[in-house]
Amino acid sequence: MKSLVLFTRPTGLVIAAATLAGASAWAQSGIYSCIDAQGRRITADRPITDCIDRPQRELNRSGTTLRIIPPTPTAAEREAQAAREREAEALRQRARDAIRRDQALLSRYPDRAAHDADRQAALAQTQVVVDAAEKRIAELDLERVELREEMEFYKKNPSDAPARLRRDIEDNVEAVATQHRAIVGQHSERARINARFDEELAHLETLWKAAADTPGTAPAVSTGR
Repeated sequence: MKSLVLFTRPTGLVIAAATLAGASAWAQSGIYSCIDAQGRRITADRPITDCIDRPQRELNRSGTTLRIIPPTPTAAEREAQAAREREAEALRQRARDAIRRDQALLSRYPDRAAHDADRQAALAQTQVVVDAAEKRIAELDLERVELREEMEFYKKNPSDAPARLRRDIEDNVEAVATQHRAIVGQHSERARINARFDEELAHLETLWKAAADTPGTAPAVSTGR
């Protein structure tokens, strides 16, 4: 007796399930649409390589745009963007550094008196050098008097003066000039110190005012030097 194999048509339930599964997969994968360089509209179930250099739209089943996919940047565009990001980060870092410097400045100089004291201390260091130079010049003046008195013996014929005496006179003149240059240098240094402290004071006055105008801001506390 032969076996009978029965073939049945798919039921409506099976067909519906298959249709829903396909629709779901289609919806999940998305539909992509763009207009290529030749002006053709292209539609595909994945990002379109012919439109990599132009925007693409990702659509849902109803044709509504889910998102716009921007063009893939070129190597030059990527490098330019990276450069912009590096510059932006450098600007942010400089801003953070400026804030830290301001905080340190306020901590060191909580008021005008503290800043004035530091200015005077810096200027005092230059005065020490000036005082030493002036003292040395006075000593050299006395030495020059003695050398001139010794040179009086050779005033009729200076070329007969010993080489040692002529050398001592030259050394004395050069030493005096050196001390005068030191004094001039310290006057220039005092000007630089005052300019630096003046600029710093102007900035501090802005910081002090901002701190005073900010409610709940505690006054800066000096950490000492």
